[in-house]
Amino acid sequence: MTAGVTIGQAAAFAGVTVKTVRHYHRLGLIGEPRRDASGYRRYGSADLLRLVQIRTLAAAGVPLAEVGAILDAGPDRFAAALADVERRLDERIDDLVARRDMLRRLVTGDRALLPAHVLEKLDRAAAEFGFTADDVTMAREGLVLIRALVPEGFDDYVSRVERALADPRYVALIKRLWQAAGWEPDDPRVDELAEALADHYLADPGLLPVPAALRERADGAIRYGLLSRHGEAGKPAWTRLNALVEARLRAAGVELPPGR
Repeated sequence: MTAGVTIGQAAAFAGVTVKTVRHYHRLGLIGEPRRDASGYRRYGSADLLRLVQIRTLAAAGVPLAEVGAILDAGPDRFAAALADVERRLDERIDDLVARRDMLRRLVTGDRALLPAHVLEKLDRAAAEFGFTADDVTMAREGLVLIRALVPEGFDDYVSRVERALADPRYVALIKRLWQAAGWEPDDPRVDELAEALADHYLADPGLLPVPAALRERADGAIRYGLLSRHGEAGKPAWTRLNALVEARLRAAGVELPPGR
């Protein structure tokens, strides 16, 4: 009676495919058994055990490149290697969970792009000051851009704006700014609002929608241009308003990147 089983039988018993067994051979994870008189390789019980061990470790997440060393190691090294694999799997799990949570948050649109504490502040301010849904969306988009373009200055900017919202004059200016989106560019109120905004920013430069960290970047002008022009599309009054405010600030000595 011929000892051992064929590669097809060995693969079936071990729960893998013939192609997989041959791949294990190429990687050197299991030696190729000798051929019998008929020219067929015959796999014995030790070979089957090795195949099951390889398949089990691979299914558990152990990279095939590490399987051979782990199986050939002593008990202590074997346990330590498995503990290291477990640690890496935990890290992957945490990363996958974070990605899943992000996908779930994306159902709510760009709210997923801001920290929860910033969203809470924005929602609270919207409710307290009666900002419209469009106002809140525009503010949120602006914060997303600031966070993306000047991440190192984001938290400081949010804190400054939060403090500014305690000033009724600033809140009134912001409300007028949102209203100006629907004005004609030659509306006299544009000039009045530009002067009022510039005066307020000159009194408190920290409120400028240009984080200080932006000035330290080599490409600060490009980033500033993206921030300063946000929301202007389809709102010519805003384009003129922003240009007037910038001109007034520069005339007063405020250093602004050449954004337009």
